Amino acid sequence: MLLRKFDPWNGSLCTCPGKLSLNPYTGCAHGCLYCYASSYIPRFSDCRPKIGLLERLRRDVRRVERGGLVSIANSSDPYPPMEKDLHLTRECIKILRDSRLRLQLVTKSDIVTRDIDLLVDMPCVVSITLTTVSDKLCKLLEPGAPLPERRLQAIRMLQSNGVPVTARLDPIIPGINDSEIEDLVSAVCRAGAVHITSSTYKARPDSWKRLKEAFPDESEALHAMFEKGGWTSGCRYLPNRVRFELMQKAKEAATESGATFSTCREGFPSEIGVCCDGSHLAGNKR
Repeated sequence: MLLRKFDPWNGSLCTCPGKLSLNPYTGCAHGCLYCYASSYIPRFSDCRPKIGLLERLRRDVRRVERGGLVSIANSSDPYPPMEKDLHLTRECIKILRDSRLRLQLVTKSDIVTRDIDLLVDMPCVVSITLTTVSDKLCKLLEPGAPLPERRLQAIRMLQSNGVPVTARLDPIIPGINDSEIEDLVSAVCRAGAVHITSSTYKARPDSWKRLKEAFPDESEALHAMFEKGGWTSGCRYLPNRVRFELMQKAKEAATESGATFSTCREGFPSEIGVCCDGSHLAGNKR
């Protein structure tokens, strides 16, 4: 099946509501140093469309109950540069809309604004990921992704057209982007995000190797922190105290900006009535 249950590892710290995951593309063009999906998807940097995507999706949606939640995309970005020409994610959105399904879009790309005409016509929420407001740091951490201002502009456009928007400040990496937490929260909330989801960096062998090479000085202190942490679901976690302090800092900034807040796979409780992924905003069709 193309539509698969989200969280195939049944992670003990995953608090997401029941939903299905859809990845129109395999691999990703962003080249994010911290990426977790590169550890289990072969040739991850070689972004390519799924074979028989639209035909398979049309078949799969027949088995999904009306009003079900579909998340696009969790192991790749649904808006790689080739999407401008292929329109595969756009066609997927049309199929989900016509099937009366709810949609959560997770992306770093401002190409999502092209599909506002579809998004305003269905129950959906768009989650835009930012890890920094610095162009310089963005080019190091996410060399193939749109720069921060383009993502902030996407939030503004979506919000001004009535599409609910959340921001993922994910991951927060001590010594690299943690000093920007307040600035990040302020920037996305001013742009129109009404919910913040944040998490700390969970190290896997391949992503850790990339980070060490790009940030040799910062990685020494970070390595010492991880040595005091533990392993969960195949990832190296920072110590609980460090994670809590970082997430508390983000939560306080979100509250000050009038946004709700949750964490992702951190083991910390969410606010009452709030889904950790922001999908509570993908309500009934307007």
